Amino acid sequence: MYDSRQLAAIIEKMAGQINARQLPAPLLVGIHTGGAWLAEQLHPRLDSAPPLGTLDISFYRDDFSRVGLNPEVKASSLPVAVDNRDIILVDDVLHTGRTVRAGLNEIFSYGRPERVCLAVLIERPGRELPIQADIVGQSLQLAGHEEAKLTRDGGRLALNIIDLGKSAP
Repeated sequence: MYDSRQLAAIIEKMAGQINARQLPAPLLVGIHTGGAWLAEQLHPRLDSAPPLGTLDISFYRDDFSRVGLNPEVKASSLPVAVDNRDIILVDDVLHTGRTVRAGLNEIFSYGRPERVCLAVLIERPGRELPIQADIVGQSLQLAGHEEAKLTRDGGRLALNIIDLGKSAP
């Protein structure tokens, strides 16, 4: 488990990496829910004070027909046009790449950005699509039965490693 203090240090490191890129007039976009929480934490730490947007990728998931609609579908919110703009796409965990692919599809439904930079809190092996992050907070090696899960209690973030192989009591 990573507590809010440890996560703050990782987020500060990520903000430094984003600031070092010196992107002109970027748009910071977090994927609901963990990526949106992370983007909220990154936003005040960025030099350029970019506009902050959120994406709900529910309708762009390739497993939509299997898992159905998320009961908490939220509207995407992009406060400025994406055409010809640098986008910093933020997600909590990069594993298979499918969530990011859905996020890219959603962004392109709004227009054609100049470029998209991917920032993730946690990167773990297991890619099913050729997607890699430009900004990585932490790389983790997890077993196939483990999952990294970002949670939020009030304004505090916590990252838990969950063993999916254990049965519930």
